[in-house]
Amino acid sequence: MTLPLPPLPDVPGDETWKPAGEEIVTVLTGEHRRIAELCGRLTDPATPDEERTRVAEVVIATLTRHLSAEEQYLYPAVAGTLEDGRTLAEREIAEDREILLTLRTLSSTKPADPEFDRLAGDICGKLARHAEVADGRLLPELADAASEADLIRLGNRIEVAEEAAPTRPHPGTPATPPWNKVVDPAVAVVDKVLDAVTRRPTYPKDL
Repeated sequence: MTLPLPPLPDVPGDETWKPAGEEIVTVLTGEHRRIAELCGRLTDPATPDEERTRVAEVVIATLTRHLSAEEQYLYPAVAGTLEDGRTLAEREIAEDREILLTLRTLSSTKPADPEFDRLAGDICGKLARHAEVADGRLLPELADAASEADLIRLGNRIEVAEEAAPTRPHPGTPATPPWNKVVDPAVAVVDKVLDAVTRRPTYPKDL
């Protein structure tokens, strides 16, 4: 089955040609694993408060980028390909909105506040459920239904979308194409200016 994406360009004389890059399954399962590792540091009471503050900033930015990219490309592919894909996509988008709301509250909370631990645990629990659904059902079913070339193209688009995505949670912005593909990069410009001014860490390598 072909995913609802623009057609690949013809490559005459080479039927085995495929785009470069990693399949969406590899990209997203790897990200879920890395975010879970960050969650381990975030919720570990032995982690110093100063470090937890920085880890929280990175979790917020990383997860916000991740959800933005999934809403732009994973869920439309699921909705257009799987038998009950539209219902599944709508449910996951609703869960994403809840995660973003919690991330927004966490962003204004410090480790010294007792609420911080509850919010961090809530986010990490929701992420675990998010990863279980994506890695255990959505991605395997998508992989069974789509061609290798389309899976790679989706992986490439996810990675590009993340680089242009917001780094701060905006639960009120559009969650479906075409508007999220327009609004998210515009909002991201402001986020990244604020990140630069405040020297906020937004990637694991910044820790």
